Amino acid sequence: MKILRAAAVPVLILGFLAIRQALPYRGFPGETFVDIPRGTSTQGIAQLLAGAGVVRSRWDFLAARLLSRSRVLQAGEYQFNRAATPFEVYSRIARGDIFYYELVVPEGRNMFDIAAAAEQLGLFPATQFLAAARDSSLIRDLDPQAPTLEGYLFPKTYKVSRRTTPDRLCRTMTASFRDVWRSLGTTARVHDIVTLASLVEKEGKLAEERPRIAAVFQNRLRIGMKLDCDPTTIYAALLAGRYRGAIHRSDLESESPYNTYRHAGLPPGPIANPGLASIQAVLEPASSDALYFVLRPDGSGGHQFSNNIAAHEAAIEKYRHGLQR
Repeated sequence: MKILRAAAVPVLILGFLAIRQALPYRGFPGETFVDIPRGTSTQGIAQLLAGAGVVRSRWDFLAARLLSRSRVLQAGEYQFNRAATPFEVYSRIARGDIFYYELVVPEGRNMFDIAAAAEQLGLFPATQFLAAARDSSLIRDLDPQAPTLEGYLFPKTYKVSRRTTPDRLCRTMTASFRDVWRSLGTTARVHDIVTLASLVEKEGKLAEERPRIAAVFQNRLRIGMKLDCDPTTIYAALLAGRYRGAIHRSDLESESPYNTYRHAGLPPGPIANPGLASIQAVLEPASSDALYFVLRPDGSGGHQFSNNIAAHEAAIEKYRHGLQR
């Protein structure tokens, strides 16, 4: 009789633990995060989860593990914000449902935009990212003239964790740029190409127009004509900490080397982070003798291109007239 009772104890324990597998549990307020370092044992993971209140006890998680021992548990940080059964918790860790933020960086955003987006996600203060982005050492081997990492923080969607630092994010973004640049197989001077591509990115809203805009800028550079690019003036004001949402006469008269209304040639470096299409547009510009472009008044984002000042002034007048309708 005693032997039967002794044999029944493990069965009862297993049955009890099996029942608890179906019971959701939440022993934490709001939300909690559990960071599982690489190499942590199953026992260690169970203890971390129990300590955070994700499971009632480590035995609940270990029982869930017994049900599917062939699966590999994944290291990383996990977010928990609702009650879950031990097996649901186990399944999340087995499939690597790691918590991360999505930092979306569209083409044409500058380092100030990226800093603000990172701060809004709660990653770190914008000032910390800007400090990291102003250190050009990560890209200096490719572009010794780069004033900052501007232009090389390649636009795409990045998965970042709560442990991501500004330096690590800059390293990841510049690595993405390097991959893209290598894929182009060009021997062109990266500094000039990326700087000009950043102007094309800011001016060209329609993909099909970017090679034509690139041609305009290159035509101007060839004859020593100032680029007169509004976005460079805005960027100069951003660097000086005085941009007010619109271009003012004082901005146009600024002596900043980024102000292409005052200085001929390219600005000292990129004014934004161009995408692949704008870089390709600079590498393969359209065949055009145009020296000017101005927005069309139809709201399409397209431009009227001209090869002489008279035609350009007529296009400007047409644009202004269209705005008054």
